[in-house]
Amino acid sequence: MTMTNHTDKGRQSLRLDAQVWTAIDTARLRRAGSISRNTWITEAIAEKLTREQNNDASRRMAGGSYV
Repeated sequence: MTMTNHTDKGRQSLRLDAQVWTAIDTARLRRAGSISRNTWITEAIAEKLTREQNNDASRRMAGGSYV
């Protein structure tokens, strides 16, 4: 797998149902201050990647079994 430099930024279009955009906007508005959709989605992706990495580490510590 090829990793990109962390300073490289790419663009990607997302095709999401209107209900998903509404849910994202609702969640953004609940936060103090004003954040963009891009920032909210970037944070959500970072949180998901952290959870996945933690799950992988937990599996390795448990002998590699996947449940």
